Amino acid sequence: MYQQVADAAWRWVLSQVRWDGELSIPESPGVAVNPDYRDGMHSGVGGLAYVLAEIRLSRPWTGEEEQLAAGIAAQVSAGIPAATDYNFFDGLASAIGVLTALGADPAPAVARLLAIAEPDGWPQTAFEPPRFVPGTRVTDVVLGTAGILLAAVWTDARELGTAAADLLLAEAEEVPTGLDWAFVPSRFRTDEVVRMPNFSHGVAGIASALAVAGLRFSRPDLVRAATRGAAHLLSLGDGYVVPQRIPADEQAVAHGWCHGGSGTSLLYLALDRAGVASVAGEAPLEWHRRALEGVRNSGLPARLRPGFWDNDGRCCGTAGVGDIFLDSWCRGGDPSDLEFAVRLADALVARAGTDGPHAYWRFVEHRNDEPLLPPGIGWMQGAAGIAAFLFRVERALRGSTEPVPRLDSWWALP
Repeated sequence: MYQQVADAAWRWVLSQVRWDGELSIPESPGVAVNPDYRDGMHSGVGGLAYVLAEIRLSRPWTGEEEQLAAGIAAQVSAGIPAATDYNFFDGLASAIGVLTALGADPAPAVARLLAIAEPDGWPQTAFEPPRFVPGTRVTDVVLGTAGILLAAVWTDARELGTAAADLLLAEAEEVPTGLDWAFVPSRFRTDEVVRMPNFSHGVAGIASALAVAGLRFSRPDLVRAATRGAAHLLSLGDGYVVPQRIPADEQAVAHGWCHGGSGTSLLYLALDRAGVASVAGEAPLEWHRRALEGVRNSGLPARLRPGFWDNDGRCCGTAGVGDIFLDSWCRGGDPSDLEFAVRLADALVARAGTDGPHAYWRFVEHRNDEPLLPPGIGWMQGAAGIAAFLFRVERALRGSTEPVPRLDSWWALP
């Protein structure tokens, strides 16, 4: 069942690939391709590299897939010399992950990151006046310096990693409970400072990057900073659930990879991998267990109320949570982790839309007049990422525990 739906979704994704002078996929069918996101991991063709890496664990690539893999690697590599965007979703950090997944050389992207670095960090154009001052720097995993640090660790690029880690240490804020980081430091903002403390934009992701960098580059100071960041994070919640945003908004907590306990659980595994014995009086693996229990007990994947669990993608929804539970099963062998991942896969199968031989998913935005969103195509918010999870569930049920390592989660694997 999972294989059939995954195959149908992957066929649909392949049907959306455009080869008209350049390789691209739209965010949704019929939408113009944004050139800024064309090659990226989030919604561009780069994300298809991760699906191809998953498929390669089940069977040889078809001729079409071999051509697609070669085209992605060539196009992403060709864009590196002029690249100025560095982020994890669509920039040079994304390129490092994509090329590595395809077995191509990421070294030119590392060199480009070093070339465009300035003494106080990496320039970006996403945060502009009037809300942000010129020269704003960003610290987090998906848009900022912590993503560069993860890319440096992934490629064992010590010079790049040292630069990124030292910048993060300089941006750390001493608080009574440990260390904290705002994803945009307050000196760069003209409006209210917002903190999103979980993995994608906050202390959980930054501390994860510091912990694995400390391990890779033999820097105990980075591991200590990561541990203090984790202590502060735990002070914000109960060990099971951490607020997704401070100040809080209408959705006080989340449970996905980006802003919830699923992604935040990766921090505790990074600390354990780095040899940390205790945080806030408990072993990191105990906090990891509690984080996953918070997710498991939240009620997802049921749509309990408007705004709760209306997304089935990797970033904010069902597929991303399921992948993290599969990682946990591969590492520890707890059958309840596999059982929960299968439960999520069942929900994805039930929610799939079909059109002939194709399958896709439509998420919900309950605040819209038309709440049903167009079907997404790419890795983080579309059928590509969901298909990869379903392919993996099928392999897991056949006994395979081999995962696809990625720069945002390799330390969570056996």
